[in-house]
Amino acid sequence: MGSEKIETVELGNGGPRVGVQGLGCMGMSFAYGPTDADEARATLERALELGVTLFDTADMYGMGENEKFIAPFVRAHRDEVVLATKFAISLDPDDPAKRIIRNDRAYIRQAVEGSLRRLGVDEIDLYYMHRRDVHVPIEESVGAMAELVAEGKVKHLGLSEVTGSELRAAQAVHPIAALQSEWSLFSRDIEDGVVQAAVELGVGLVPYSPLGRGFLTGAFVQADQELGADDFRRQQPRFTGANAAANAALLEPVRAIAGAHGATPGQIALAWLHQQATARGLAVVPIPGTRKRSRVAENTAATRIRLTEQDLAQLEPIAGQVAGARYADMTFTSAGRE
Repeated sequence: MGSEKIETVELGNGGPRVGVQGLGCMGMSFAYGPTDADEARATLERALELGVTLFDTADMYGMGENEKFIAPFVRAHRDEVVLATKFAISLDPDDPAKRIIRNDRAYIRQAVEGSLRRLGVDEIDLYYMHRRDVHVPIEESVGAMAELVAEGKVKHLGLSEVTGSELRAAQAVHPIAALQSEWSLFSRDIEDGVVQAAVELGVGLVPYSPLGRGFLTGAFVQADQELGADDFRRQQPRFTGANAAANAALLEPVRAIAGAHGATPGQIALAWLHQQATARGLAVVPIPGTRKRSRVAENTAATRIRLTEQDLAQLEPIAGQVAGARYADMTFTSAGRE
């Protein structure tokens, strides 16, 4: 089993050392429909066996239920696990689709106490600002987060979906270990400024949705007809109507390359991201989400695939052909403010 273990990397200058691939835990209790809880728990254990050490959650996933779900696993392996969680998105219990973004100091302090309580830990290894409230200066928000580090409640700071200029402003207040943003063969807008800022500042990149929320696994033919009624992807432009069929058709080169490597389309998508680390000169730790042991083994195996220059050339045009935006409302993303 030792040969199956993935390599490790320092996540940003002075950041935590983690496996080169993490695990997104959101789907274990939020957003993607019913979950087999026993299999999800077994998946956490299997991921750790394979060298995955960065486990990612957030306080808004299931209104705290996701943090509670992974808490026993985290506590059982506290010295091995690098625990990442997030604050900033406040949900209305009466209308879960309604989201309020808060970055003010009072809310940050309230949020961290809630996360620490639900997780049952004394310190969070990596604490992210999940989304940016443009009405609160980022220097103030990061200053409040820095107080949590000084108090021993948080080890490292992270940001999600911020622009290059916002990242520079934050770094001037306190070292930022990681920037989490969507990045994949389907979503490459962060390459227009955010990636360059991360390289310049020595900040690690943690791509979420590295498999295009499942599209890049080749799972869909007509996504909007194949998703469950309670699947949040039904509200995302890339999964609706004509966009769904058009995007499924973009996977032909991915499938061809996968066949040549004896791999799956999802593994090729992840291998492409892992090779961005070398190509761009920064730590890149994708966090594909899964609830199945077989999938986490498949995903980590992608770290050992090396794509050729010809492969990369074939994959290059895909993002520019994707139909539909990442979200219906892009104002809360870095691309919406760049």
